[in-house]
Amino acid sequence: MVIGNGGGGKTTLAYKLAKTYDLPLTEIDALQFQAGWVRTPETELRQSIQTVQDTERWLIDGFGSWDQIEARAQLADTIIFVDHPIWVHFWWACERQIAAALGQERLGGPADCDLREVTKLMFETLWRVHEELRPKLVNLVERYQSSKRVIWIKSPEELDGYLFSLEPSLPK
Repeated sequence: MVIGNGGGGKTTLAYKLAKTYDLPLTEIDALQFQAGWVRTPETELRQSIQTVQDTERWLIDGFGSWDQIEARAQLADTIIFVDHPIWVHFWWACERQIAAALGQERLGGPADCDLREVTKLMFETLWRVHEELRPKLVNLVERYQSSKRVIWIKSPEELDGYLFSLEPSLPK
């Protein structure tokens, strides 16, 4: 599972992991939002996430409800927590918004949802996740450090290093 605040490179990392390990990738945001930022009904969203978690092999990028995050952590063999300082999440999310305003395509995310429509909400959500959910995520990750493979990425440099480690070696 890949989890952490928005704007931190989770989706880019998840796409790279899916390709490297041939894993089916599910983005919670793509399940959670329909075209035009219409929210998927909660029961339908929960069922969709549960269906993925019930399969043998999966890679899930994102949140969902807290009870499903905890269940996912129990099921996962690897937990990757992208936990940059909050300013990095704000900075990278801002860059993503500027790119969207310039018409550049975005990797991942819900289909037919213009990022420009949700800029204010996105920044409010980044702060709320940092203040309210991050402490719970830290606790969750610490709980599993001794029993699972935990990769705790705390800086852009660590993220770059981990992404680089996924690159195939060139033959000699």
